[in-house]
Amino acid sequence: MRSKVTPAVPGPGQESVWSYPRPPRIEASTERIRIVLGGELILDTVDSLRVLETSHPPVYYVPQAAFIQGALEPAPGSSYCEFKGPAQYLTVRGGGVVAEAAAWFYPEPAEGYGALSGRVAVYPGRMDYCEVAGERVRPQPGNFYGGWITGRVTGPFKGEPGTMHW
Repeated sequence: MRSKVTPAVPGPGQESVWSYPRPPRIEASTERIRIVLGGELILDTVDSLRVLETSHPPVYYVPQAAFIQGALEPAPGSSYCEFKGPAQYLTVRGGGVVAEAAAWFYPEPAEGYGALSGRVAVYPGRMDYCEVAGERVRPQPGNFYGGWITGRVTGPFKGEPGTMHW
């Protein structure tokens, strides 16, 4: 039996993840994205795509070429998104730290998601930290989800206790 979800009311300058669509929408962003691992800045870009899906904080996809050389390498494992298609994983390296399968990409994104080609998403909880426009990100709860929570979004978010059947 599903429990009724009561979305938080967004304040000024905020958006509710409950207003995001399903299937997800891709939105271009010029916010500055920075990722640090092992004390090393491994990515700094203003070229990202936000993937917005009902009940999930945004997932930021950045150009694979924007990572410092040697930061990404293939990792075992794969997954499948009913909307975006088959995903492959990447190990992320920085400052002597190795985060196994801490990033993913869609080698051949499904129809409607071609903009994700050549782009990578990172689990923010597996990095030292990630930033969006100077704000440190909180990782989306749960071990599977890769959303980036900032003060810009309100929940509740998929992945929190009691959200298994949303």
